[in-house]
Amino acid sequence: MQTDTSLTYHKNVLVIPVVTICIIWFIYWLEIRFGYNFNKYGIFPRSFKGLRGVFLSPFIHSDVSHLFNNSVPLFALMASLFYFYKELAFKILLIGTTLSGFLCWSFARDSYHIGASGVIYLLFSFIFFSGIIRKHFRLIAMSLVVIFLYGSMIWFILPTEDRISWEGHLSGFLIGLLFAILLRKKGIVKEQYQFSETEFDLLFDENGNFSPSKVEEETQEKDKN
Repeated sequence: MQTDTSLTYHKNVLVIPVVTICIIWFIYWLEIRFGYNFNKYGIFPRSFKGLRGVFLSPFIHSDVSHLFNNSVPLFALMASLFYFYKELAFKILLIGTTLSGFLCWSFARDSYHIGASGVIYLLFSFIFFSGIIRKHFRLIAMSLVVIFLYGSMIWFILPTEDRISWEGHLSGFLIGLLFAILLRKKGIVKEQYQFSETEFDLLFDENGNFSPSKVEEETQEKDKN
């Protein structure tokens, strides 16, 4: 369990997001430089070969616009994840991405589903709902920032455009919500304050009734000593 003192900067807050973004851009550079087309390595639903996309699709993008639109929120959300949930970050990224990929594979349209947007929706959903569920003031503040910056993303978990993999978005969103619920007692949680007993508290018994005799008895014992 983390406390507020655990909310300190560590190298993974920037290193992991930067390395991930660099890998994604390098893969796209390979496609452009050597004329490759990695779309076939995306998720193709209900196909055994399409299962490889569960692990590879987040690194594949169709064009520069697709890549850029995913890079900024991916970097911001990954950095937030590793800062606020450092004990859970790798578990959420690795297991969450795998589960959301499998979910997309199980029900999506027969097409190649590519891009890191499923991971983005996973992180968006987890960070938002986790802050609300934990009722921790810093995490709630982060939830509000996330919904302010990326709240409009919610519409893209619905089938609004044929060219958008809303199934991948919805899968990431649902797995993020599931993780927020299952891991609500892991990492940072709302602190339970312990109040110390004062002389005023001694004027009342365990049922809350005014009982000054308790104080008098303790005073007499001290005088005898």
